[in-house]
Amino acid sequence: MSNLRIFAVNHKKISSLHIDNVCCSKIRANLRRLKLHLPHGRNYSSLPGIIGNDVKSLHSIISPPITKIRNIGIMAHIDNDSSSPYPTRERGITIQSAAVTFDWKGYRINLIDTPGHVDFTLEVERCLRVLDGAVAVFDASAGVEAQTLTVWRQADKHKIPRICFLNKMDKTGASFNYAVESIREKLKAKPLLLQLPIGEAKTFKGVVDVVNKEKLLWNLNSDDGKNFERKPLLEVSDPQLLKETTEARNALIEQVADLDDEFANLVLGEFSENFDLLPAEKLQTAIHRVTLAQTAVPVLCGSALKNKGVQPLLDAITMYLPSPEERNYEFLQWYKGDLCALAFKVLHDKQRGPLVFMRIYSGMIKPQLAIHNINGNCTERISRLLLPFADQHVEIPSLTAGNIALTVGLKHTATGDTIVSSKSSALAAARRAERKGEKKHRENNEAERLLLAGVEIPEPVFFCTIEPPSVAKQPDLDHALKCLQREDPSLKVKLDPDSGQTILCGMGELHIEIIHDRIKREYGLETYLGPLQVAYRETILNSVRATDALDRTLGDKRHLVTVELEAKPLETSSLQPVIDYAQSVTQDLSQASQEAVENGIHSACLQGPLLGSPIQDVAVTLHSLVIHPGTSTTMISACVSRCMQKALKKADKQILEPLMNLEVTVPRDYLSPVLADLAQRRGNIQEIQTRQDNKVVIGFVPLAEIMGYSTVLRTLTSGSATFALELSNYQAMNPQDQSTLLSRRSGLT
Repeated sequence: MSNLRIFAVNHKKISSLHIDNVCCSKIRANLRRLKLHLPHGRNYSSLPGIIGNDVKSLHSIISPPITKIRNIGIMAHIDNDSSSPYPTRERGITIQSAAVTFDWKGYRINLIDTPGHVDFTLEVERCLRVLDGAVAVFDASAGVEAQTLTVWRQADKHKIPRICFLNKMDKTGASFNYAVESIREKLKAKPLLLQLPIGEAKTFKGVVDVVNKEKLLWNLNSDDGKNFERKPLLEVSDPQLLKETTEARNALIEQVADLDDEFANLVLGEFSENFDLLPAEKLQTAIHRVTLAQTAVPVLCGSALKNKGVQPLLDAITMYLPSPEERNYEFLQWYKGDLCALAFKVLHDKQRGPLVFMRIYSGMIKPQLAIHNINGNCTERISRLLLPFADQHVEIPSLTAGNIALTVGLKHTATGDTIVSSKSSALAAARRAERKGEKKHRENNEAERLLLAGVEIPEPVFFCTIEPPSVAKQPDLDHALKCLQREDPSLKVKLDPDSGQTILCGMGELHIEIIHDRIKREYGLETYLGPLQVAYRETILNSVRATDALDRTLGDKRHLVTVELEAKPLETSSLQPVIDYAQSVTQDLSQASQEAVENGIHSACLQGPLLGSPIQDVAVTLHSLVIHPGTSTTMISACVSRCMQKALKKADKQILEPLMNLEVTVPRDYLSPVLADLAQRRGNIQEIQTRQDNKVVIGFVPLAEIMGYSTVLRTLTSGSATFALELSNYQAMNPQDQSTLLSRRSGLT
C-alpha cells in the first residue's frame, strides 16, 4: 500500500485545497506535475473547482452523502506498508496512525494507516475502533506473517469487514497461490478470488478481473502506474486465459452462492444453466453482502510500489467495504442524534498546538463549538475544524456523522476520549444505556465500556530511566513527556520514589527508542536513557495470615487501627488483588473505611518484596478490622498496607517473567546457528514450518533473553533473517533462574 495516498492525489483533481502543507515531498511532486494551483485564504464559498465542468457543490466537498463515505484502514506486516508522512518512514514501518482524506470516483475515502509492529498494538487497537472496513496487505512471497495474524485477530474482535491485497507480485519469489493458501490455512478465512495475476515476479504485468472477465495491463516501463489498458478477454486472443478466468468465475459464483441465500436463489432460479449470463452487478452486490457478513474476504493483487493494481483496489474499497451507516454501532442509539465522536489520535504541532483526529459517529461538529469530554469530565471549545484532504489541511465550516475531522484548540483532550455535545447529553445517554443494560441483564461496566468507546491499555513490559541534559531542562522534559502521553496512553511515566529519577515504561525496545527519538526531534532535547530493564511481576505460592496495629496520637486526637488479613494465591490470573471481607467485618464497615482498606491493599501490591515489582494473582481476605472512633482513613490505609506487606514477606514468593511468542523466518542454510542461539536464550521451540525457500521457527522465549536480538540475528544470518515478537503471558521463573536474577540485582554476581 506504499503509494495509495499518492496515487489518489495523482489521479483525481481535487476541488478544494488549501492551508497547511504537511505530508511528504512525493505527493507535492505529483501535485506539481498536475499543475494544481493551491489558493490562499479561508473564503469557504469560493473554493476552486466549484464552477465549470468539474462542478461539485461545497456541501459535497465538506460532507458527502454518508453512503459515499468509506472509513478504511491499512493492516500490514512491517515492510508491506511504509508510506506514512512521519519521519518513522526511515524504519520501513508505519508507527503512528495517520489519517488522510481523498475522493475517488464520487466516493470520499478516509484512509487511516495502522502500525505494522507489535510494540504498537494499542495504536492498532485504537485505529480499529474508528474503521468501518480494512484492507489487509500481504507480501505475495511470504503470505500471512506473524504480525499480520495479530492485527487480523484484533480486526476479528472488532468485527471489521476486510478485503485482502496480495502486494509485491513483481517481487522475486512471489506466489499468488501460496499467499491465497496461507490466508485460508492461517487466518481460517474463505478467500474470494476477484482477480488472477498475469505473470508473477519479473513477468508480472497485470491482473485479470474475474467478475467482468477483463484483463488490465500496465506498461512494464512505467513506474507510476498511471496508464493501463482494460480489455475484454476474447477466445481469439486469449484462449487459455479466458478458460482459466471462466473457471475461476464459476467457482466464485458457487462459493458466494454457498454463503448468501439471496444470491443462491437468484443463481438457481435464472442462471443455473449458464453462469456466463449472470450480470457482474448481481455478483458484486452479493460479494458486498458476504464481505459485510464477514463470511469471506475478497482477494485482489498487484504491486503498490508501482501503483499496479491500486486503481481496481480503490474500486473494490468503494464497492465491497461498508459505508458508516452499514455498520451497527450499538451505542449510537443512546445519543439520539446528538454529537458523539471519538478522539482517536492526538498530534502536537508547534504552531497550532494539539491537533485532535476525531471520528464523528453522530451529530455535527463546527468551529467555535463547545464540546464535553466524558473521560476528562471537562468542557472545551473547538477553534478550527480541518479536513486532512490529500496532502493539505482544508479548513471547513462543519462536518457531519461518518466523517473524520481534524480539530484545533482542544487543550485537554487525549487519545481515546469520547466527545459529546454537553454533560447533560452524556448523562442522558448513560441513563438510556443503563436501562438497556437492565433489560438485557448486562453488567454495568459493559454499558460503560460501550458508552466511552474505550481502549484496553496493556501493561508495559520494558522500563528505563530518562535524564535531561541538565537540571534546568527537567521542566522541558516533563512537558514533552506529558504531550507524548496524551498522544500515546501506552507510554507510562513515573517518578522513582528513592532516586527521584524519571522512569519511562513502554511496550518494547522500539517503542522506547521512538519516544527517545521524538523528544530529540520534536522538542529539541538531548536526553539520556538508562539501561533497558524488563518489567517483572511477583506472586505468592502459599496462604499466609498477618496482623498489625497502628496507634498514634496527633494533637489531641488518637488514631487506633487493628487489622488481621489473609493473603493466598489466586487460581485465575488477575493484575489486581481480589479482595473479600469476613461477614463480621462487613456489618459495621463504612464506604469510606472500605475504600481506605482497598487503597492500602493496592498500595502494598505495587511493590513486591523480591524485586519491588507489582504483585499479581493474589486473593486477600480481611478477617478483622477494629477502628477507634475518630481515626482517619489515611491511618486505616497505612495500617492495612503495612499488614499486607508483612503477609507478602512471610509467604513463599515467586518471580513471574514476560514470555514472548517468537517467529523467526530464516534461510535453510542458517537454521542450525539460529536454533543453537535460541537454545542458549532459554527458548522453547514449538514447530519449524517451511515457507517457500525459508524455514519459519515458531516458539517461546523469555523477554529478558531477547534484548538486542535483532543485531545478533543479523550477524548470524548475514542479514537474511527476520523475526517477530508478541507478548504471550507471564510465567513463573524456575528456581535456578530466579536465584540468578536476585543475585544479579543485589550485586552478588
